[in-house]
Amino acid sequence: MTRVQVLITRTDPTVPLPTYAKGGDAGADLTTRVDFSLAPGERALIPTGISIALPDGYVALIHPRSGLAIKHGVTLVNAPGTVDAGYRGEISCIMINHDKNQIAAFKKGDRIAQMVIQKVERADFIELSQLPGSGRGTDGFGSTGSA
Repeated sequence: MTRVQVLITRTDPTVPLPTYAKGGDAGADLTTRVDFSLAPGERALIPTGISIALPDGYVALIHPRSGLAIKHGVTLVNAPGTVDAGYRGEISCIMINHDKNQIAAFKKGDRIAQMVIQKVERADFIELSQLPGSGRGTDGFGSTGSA
């Protein structure tokens, strides 16, 4: 497994650094640096208390935690969130409570998302008057049959 060094600072020294819960995990857990609650249907920008510096050619993708989604209906609005290599601000998560009845409450230090570090490729966009053909063509949005 390839490892990459990610430089990190904390805006609050009591917030835990991202950690991998188990060996082989792709995502490192991110926590909240504030207590907060989300009413049904409410969304909010939640700070994690960390900032990172990624090497050029890498991205941090911020994914929801499946346990929060299934147990509480809480997820990320823009999943996955993108942290570009040049961004140096605090990572925050746009969270939403999809539960119809229950308020979701979190304490500082609770795990709210997971961060996956990946290599990225840059594209050279070449404009053509027409794209080359393929077996699929322009079919999409359910064209391969019912779910």
